[in-house]
Amino acid sequence: MDRAPPETRRLMAPAKGEIFLEVVIQGAFAKATAIDSATGIEASVVGPASASRATLGEAARRKLEYLIKKKNGGR
Repeated sequence: MDRAPPETRRLMAPAKGEIFLEVVIQGAFAKATAIDSATGIEASVVGPASASRATLGEAARRKLEYLIKKKNGGR
C-alpha cells in the first residue's frame, strides 16, 4: 500500500504537453486526478487505497486522453 503523502506529480504525455497528476487517499479509497495544462481539462478515477499510484495515475491519464480526443471530435 502506497502511503506517501499527497502531492501533485507531473507526467509527460508523448508530444502533447504537460499533465499534472494528484492522488488523494481517503480511508479505503484513492482518487487520482489528471489535468492537462494546455486545456485545463481534468479527469478523475477512484480506486482502492491499496492500488499503486502508478496504476491510478495511468488510468486517470488514459481517461484524460479519451476526454481530450472526444472534445476534439475524435481526432
